[in-house]
Amino acid sequence: MKVIFHKRFYEVYTHDPAAVPGRMEAIVKALEGEFEFTEPGAASDRDIERVHGREHVRSVKGDGLVYEIGCLAAGGAIKASEVACQGEPAFGLIRPPGHHASPHSCWGFCYFNNVAIAIKKLLSADKIKNAFILDFDLHFGDGTANTFEGSPEVTYVHPGGSDRESYLRDLQKSLLKEKPYDIIAVSAGFDRHEDDWGGMLKTEDYFSFGEWVRQFSIDHCQGRRFGVLEGGYNHSVLGRNVKRFLQGLSG
Repeated sequence: MKVIFHKRFYEVYTHDPAAVPGRMEAIVKALEGEFEFTEPGAASDRDIERVHGREHVRSVKGDGLVYEIGCLAAGGAIKASEVACQGEPAFGLIRPPGHHASPHSCWGFCYFNNVAIAIKKLLSADKIKNAFILDFDLHFGDGTANTFEGSPEVTYVHPGGSDRESYLRDLQKSLLKEKPYDIIAVSAGFDRHEDDWGGMLKTEDYFSFGEWVRQFSIDHCQGRRFGVLEGGYNHSVLGRNVKRFLQGLSG
């Protein structure tokens, strides 16, 4: 299991809950010593423009630091996807998050859609023919849904539920597929935790998510699986939530 991380993700690139100091430090502290860390390179403009229009890219470039860290985050997702294609699970410990970034707009602490950029690059290189994206962040990933709307190659699922039990059932049900996929990607947001904004899930639920994704990848994707960090804002629980997810995902 590889964790894709760069020290530049510690940098406070703007003023929002995803960028505050201490957030990445809390996760790294929980993961160090158990998982292998490796650094990504930055995504190129060509990589980003597979998803985003040039005007959108130009607007993000106007804020130099956001653009620099955003390209590195997209590069982290790309590297995680490439590691997964080689048969090893991976997790992009990256920020800014990405699932609210559509081709021509963004909001919700996002600038570039990291997971969509990674999947588009795999598709363009003929490394995969199709993909399944599971998004268990508290918020619907409208950017990812908009990017792949009508696409026969990519299935995007954001489970719902009014309470913990119904949410767990819906997430499990979303993974009951017969169709084979070449890879499963996870937009992993931890803000649905009982001590975070969503106030619903327990830490052990994230271990279950990891196990379910792992089994789905074995059954449908030749074991190919990776995730990227989206939300999660309570630093006191975020590290152990991510750790439990990765323990389940790695097997």
